[in-house]
Amino acid sequence: MPAVFFGHGNPLNAIQKTVYSEAWSALGRSIPAPKAILCISAHWYLQGTRVTAMLQPKTIHDFGGFPAELYQVQYPAPGDPELAQHVADLLRPTAVKLDEDWGLDHGTWSVLCHAFPEANIPVVQLSIDETKPAEFHYSLAERLMPLREQGVLIVGSGNIVHNLHSYAWGRHVTQAFDWATSFEDKVKQNLISGTHELLVEYETLGREAQLAVPTPEHYLPLLYIVGLRRAEDELTFPVEGMDGGSISMLSVKIG
Repeated sequence: MPAVFFGHGNPLNAIQKTVYSEAWSALGRSIPAPKAILCISAHWYLQGTRVTAMLQPKTIHDFGGFPAELYQVQYPAPGDPELAQHVADLLRPTAVKLDEDWGLDHGTWSVLCHAFPEANIPVVQLSIDETKPAEFHYSLAERLMPLREQGVLIVGSGNIVHNLHSYAWGRHVTQAFDWATSFEDKVKQNLISGTHELLVEYETLGREAQLAVPTPEHYLPLLYIVGLRRAEDELTFPVEGMDGGSISMLSVKIG
């Protein structure tokens, strides 16, 4: 299976027909039907490593101030407790808690509702341990490599550039900030060249890194996809764009 990083952006993309949601639909159609999906979402960021292990994960509306229609969205994909245990086994010696309290947050369902709208593929979420450095997440991803051969689609969901303080709320068209495009370009060039160490050490990619990644949770899901790349894997950018001037919508597909 390939592996994909989605720039998920504004939750409204889940219910609106946008260039991004249409591109997610096309991307889903281009991928062979997976046996299951493992998603690393920016919005499950807490102490420790956990994996959802329930049979029927709930749809979590983890945001505020949006139209009522968005809170009515349900993504009733089944869970997969056996896959959850398999993930925990692969990640040893890292301790992984089998979690039955979380579910699917909007980092997961806002993109999957377009990529796989029938919601008939089992979905499991893996949390991001906020206490660990970037290199931990990159190395953790490498242990998940067997899942690709087993028909599991691994998805990272976040945004390479994510600065809500600079986001142009309420404006229809906004030119991207120079620092945002500069940082995104540096990330793309390192992805193309396969310079993974600089992607892990993203804070060294110039002063704009401080503005592009003021907090790490939306960037770290990218490292899970980078860590799964093999030398022979093709790299593509199926979705591009900068929303509100300061949110990168870039998607990255390997394989």
